[in-house]
Amino acid sequence: MPKFMPVALDSVANGSRSNPQPWAKKTAAAVAKLPSGNQRYWGVPFKFLADDPGDDLLVLAGNSQVRVEVGGKGSHIVFAHFCDEIATTTVAGQSSDYLNPVVTAPGEHIANYIVEFDDGSEHSQKIRRRFEINQVQTRMQSGFVSRQHQGLSSLPFRGPYPDNAWGRWQTGVMVGDPPLSGRTAARDDRAGRSTPSGSWTIYALELPDSSRNIVSIRIESSGAAALAIGAITLFDGTVHPLRHLPLETIELDSNGRTAEKLEVEVDLGVVARQRDIQKFNGADWLKDPVRGWGEAPRDPIKTASIDLTASADATLTVDGSEIEVGKLLESGAATSSDGKVKAKVLTSQRTWVHGKIIDSTTGKPTAARIHFRSPDGRYFPPYGHTHEVNDNWFEDYGADLLLGDTQYAYVDGTFQGELPVGDVYVEVSKGFEFEPIRQKLSIKPGQRELEIKIDRNSNLRQSGWVTADTHTHFLTPETAHLEAAAEDINVINLLAAQWGDLYTNVGDLTGAVSGSSSAETIVWVGSENRQHFMGHISLMGATGSPIFPMSTSGPTEGYIGDPTVRAMSEWADEAHAKGGLAIVPHFPFPHSEVIAEVVLGKVDGLEIRDFHAPTMDTFAVHEWYRLLSCGYRIAAVGGTDKMSAGMPVGGVRTYAHIGDSELTHESWSDAVRAGRTYTTSGPLLDFSVEGLRPGDELALPESGGILHVEATATCAMPINKLEIVFNGKVIAQKSTDAGKKVLNISEQINLPGSGWIAARAVSNHISWHVWPVHFAAHTSAIYVKAGNTDVFDASLGQYLITTMQGGVEWLDTLATRADAERHATIRKVYTDAIGSVQAKMPHRHGDGPLHTH
Repeated sequence: MPKFMPVALDSVANGSRSNPQPWAKKTAAAVAKLPSGNQRYWGVPFKFLADDPGDDLLVLAGNSQVRVEVGGKGSHIVFAHFCDEIATTTVAGQSSDYLNPVVTAPGEHIANYIVEFDDGSEHSQKIRRRFEINQVQTRMQSGFVSRQHQGLSSLPFRGPYPDNAWGRWQTGVMVGDPPLSGRTAARDDRAGRSTPSGSWTIYALELPDSSRNIVSIRIESSGAAALAIGAITLFDGTVHPLRHLPLETIELDSNGRTAEKLEVEVDLGVVARQRDIQKFNGADWLKDPVRGWGEAPRDPIKTASIDLTASADATLTVDGSEIEVGKLLESGAATSSDGKVKAKVLTSQRTWVHGKIIDSTTGKPTAARIHFRSPDGRYFPPYGHTHEVNDNWFEDYGADLLLGDTQYAYVDGTFQGELPVGDVYVEVSKGFEFEPIRQKLSIKPGQRELEIKIDRNSNLRQSGWVTADTHTHFLTPETAHLEAAAEDINVINLLAAQWGDLYTNVGDLTGAVSGSSSAETIVWVGSENRQHFMGHISLMGATGSPIFPMSTSGPTEGYIGDPTVRAMSEWADEAHAKGGLAIVPHFPFPHSEVIAEVVLGKVDGLEIRDFHAPTMDTFAVHEWYRLLSCGYRIAAVGGTDKMSAGMPVGGVRTYAHIGDSELTHESWSDAVRAGRTYTTSGPLLDFSVEGLRPGDELALPESGGILHVEATATCAMPINKLEIVFNGKVIAQKSTDAGKKVLNISEQINLPGSGWIAARAVSNHISWHVWPVHFAAHTSAIYVKAGNTDVFDASLGQYLITTMQGGVEWLDTLATRADAERHATIRKVYTDAIGSVQAKMPHRHGDGPLHTH
């Protein structure tokens, strides 16, 4: 007996989808658009009659009956049918005021379907509105025991997706087939609200005995409403064909082919995902010295898998080989009938747990970042978090994170969700002062509670240090607070911005500390004001009205044709007048007015985060050095420029020393202005010269002096080098090829004259942000003044002048001008800064730092 057998309706068809009779107006319009021909709905094949020429529907109106010949056996008879929108027995009034008709008479008796067997017995089934049959159009009122014909389609969230459909694609699922083009998507999205569209009702009538031969089906309409049958299929199985079992992940081995190369389909079910799973070695993962910051194995071994929900009677077909789903799910493994494909159910036993992450010092739940993984390598997120984190720009700004190939969920210290029974691997991370953990857990059947403890390795807050991310985008203030708390960040600066004609977080600007803040996690929504050539500037802590415009002078920061109306320095002045802080983000790029801002003292700090190599000798770091070596005192701060779920809040952060002051945005800003900072992507630094700290000035005789320098770098991950730099050159270092979690320098060092001195540390190991970033840190400088001399390197001074002169020429030749007055004002920023540097220049250039009285 075949699984499916179509029942012919040719001899009884008496109506046409193109004929508006006997339907109400909206039903008639929708019926005309119903699919015909050979179709498969919910895995059941149907043979609809063609409308050209002749009748293609069996229509019953009034009190009438018809007999349909069958001649076969089965467990269910599956109907594709519908009824008219107009009800006779409604108690709620009709639905003409709605775009799509509303079911106002649920349970209305529409017909009886009477199955006649060859032994003379009968089985009768009452057909009721919104139960066994439904209107061809409804407004989110699908059947209680039947389905609309549109099935489920899985959608790849990474696309490609049609125009206007990105948001819907992020759900990973849609009802019906995906549109073929962007314009189609837009039309289809509007269709359900503006033009008639409809559905066949798919109903499976269960038979009391599948061994008896069915002679015919007698259709008796009640007269309450007209109905039509478009197709009938006899199904022979063991369970209801429209009821699916819970989703399971199935590993597939078809000659080692990857998932994307497999041709996979299932008749009575849905393949929700088709993907490769990286092979996972739990023992190696547990031993890895880098924890909590993602991984991206080179040339990983992968195995194909699908996520499948289906009827127990479904047949899974892989590359033409068939596997019975019921046997697979029952035994946990199966081989195709031809022996070519092997399938295995992964982690079929699961349990719902309520978990807590406990700070072992306080004994209380603490926000953190968490990752669960099954032994086969799959991510099991807590409930409310996506299985596949989208790290595209401005596409996913929920509480999720993707570092390399590892996905994490931000939780407030509590979570719940489904975990596999048996071995489960967990990774928990919380900033730089908690030891990141990797553990193998054993989840018991029926387990409901789970508690994971994390330990501090430092507590710099007790010593007056606070942490901050100077630069994040797109998050809501509440999500920013959660992610900051989970990353052990005390101050998170969420920056509104303009991107062409896109404006982000502008509605969150209040000119005050965000209401999403708490005592130890402050959220401030400021702005990143941007100009594509002159530079960017981050304004935070400024009270009152926003500092507008946020972009100027055209794309991609401003819009096409936007004139150059303000200088960065003017924005900085306004921020300072409003009590705020001005920071140069991702220093030194864009590379123009940023030099003038520092020279004129307009900015309070530079984001130093160029940690992309296992060295600090990068262009960005040395550009800061060049300013310091010309006597311009400016603090180093850390910020991430988070614009996607691929960047962790505080992945590069600022440590600022506020001492005994209360934690406020103002006290943190004061520490930045004073230079009591360091920037870090992992290492914690302690640095002093004769007891003086970064931001301090060290007075020496004209000839310099020998001083005691103390520096310590500690990190949860091994670090390889700790260095002391004076005027940009390494004068002391401690290094180890193997890497250590603590490095220390304690030496007497000769400082020959004026300049600056700082400490820096770097690891060969990497943290995965949007890109790989080495664990590294750099303190702000301690400023050395020998006698009455100031440090100034004339060759570097000339470099600064040339760079700023280029800005002047850009303004004079290429900039889109607002008006002559604005042009002159912005130009004066450059010329004033050039004049300031020129005033320091000696009559004869030297090769090294000069000391001017």
